[in-house]
Amino acid sequence: MKILVLRFSSIGDIVLTTPVVRALAQQVPGAEVHFATKPGYRSLLEPNPYITKIHCLTGSLGELVEALKAERFDYIIDLHNNLRTRLIKLRLGVKSSSFDKLNWQKWLLVNFKIDKLPRVHIVERYLAAAAPLGVKDDGRGLDYFIPAGQEVDLATLPASFQRGYVAVAIGAQHATKRLPLEKLVELCQKLTPRPIMLLGGPEDAAVAEAVVGAVSQHSPIGPFTQSPIANGCGRYSLHQSASLLRQADFVVSHDTGLMHIAAAFGKEIFSVWGNTVPAFGMYPYRTEFKVLEVQGLSCRPCSKIGFAKCPQGHFKCMREQTLNLELPTARDGR
Repeated sequence: MKILVLRFSSIGDIVLTTPVVRALAQQVPGAEVHFATKPGYRSLLEPNPYITKIHCLTGSLGELVEALKAERFDYIIDLHNNLRTRLIKLRLGVKSSSFDKLNWQKWLLVNFKIDKLPRVHIVERYLAAAAPLGVKDDGRGLDYFIPAGQEVDLATLPASFQRGYVAVAIGAQHATKRLPLEKLVELCQKLTPRPIMLLGGPEDAAVAEAVVGAVSQHSPIGPFTQSPIANGCGRYSLHQSASLLRQADFVVSHDTGLMHIAAAFGKEIFSVWGNTVPAFGMYPYRTEFKVLEVQGLSCRPCSKIGFAKCPQGHFKCMREQTLNLELPTARDGR
C-alpha cells in the first residue's frame, strides 16, 4: 500500500509526526510511506528508515501535484490540514484522512478564555488521522535519527562539559515564546555552576553571546569560554544540536522544535511557556517534564502561535517567570 503523509513545516511539528510514520511502516502490510514537505526539512526526514521517499515543494504547487500523481498513491494522511494540503488531496483524488486542528476550540480559548480543548496531545490527534488504516499507538514515543558523522564528540568540548552539562534551547520562532535577555541570564545563573550549552540557530547567536557575557567570569577563548557556559547557537547543524541534546544531563527549552527533539531522546525537560499554553497539546511527549509558566494572567493565551512582541506591551507571561527549577543530580554528583 502506497501512503502519502503531508506535513510541510516546521521542525517540531515534523518530529511530532514520527510516531505516525513508524506505525504506518510497521503496522500496515506492504506499506510504502512517502512524505511531502518543504525543502528546508528534507535533511530532518532523510535519516528516517521508515520513510521510503521524500517529496519537496521546490516549485509551484501544481508541479508538486503532478509529481505526486505519478506515484499513484492509495491513501493520503494529512497532518497539516491547511488550504495547500486540501488542494493537494482534491487534485490527487484518492482516499484521505486529516488530523483535527481544533481551531474553534483554540479560538475560544485565545479570544474568550473559554477552555473547550480536550486534554489530548497533538500526537494522539495525528495517530487518529491514521486510524482508518488500522494503525495503533505503539507506545514508543517520538523518533529522531542522527545520521552518521553528525554526532558531536564530547571530547571536542571543554573538560568541564565532558563530565556533564545542561542544554538550554533559547530560540523559538516567535518572540512572545522566548524569554527576554534578562530572564535568560537569570535562568543560566540559577543553573550554574553546572556547565551550560546554549543551543539555537544562527538567529539566536547574538542573544546567546550576550547571555554568555553576562554570566561568564572569563573572556572567550576560541568558540567556547573557559567558564561553565558556552554559545553553541549557529555553530552546530540541527543534527549536531540534537546530538548535544541527547548527551545532556537534562534540557531547558522554550516551546520549540528542540524541545520535541529532546523528548524524542527521553530527556528530562524544563519547558518554558509564554503566550501559548500546554493545553494546545504540544507539550513534551512521553518524557518527564516540568512546565514553567505564569498562571492566572487574564491575557494568556493571546495567540495559538505567537507574536513579534507582546500585544499588551507588558510581556508578563515571560517577565514574571519565577523559573523555579528543581534540578536533577548531575553526572558528577553536583
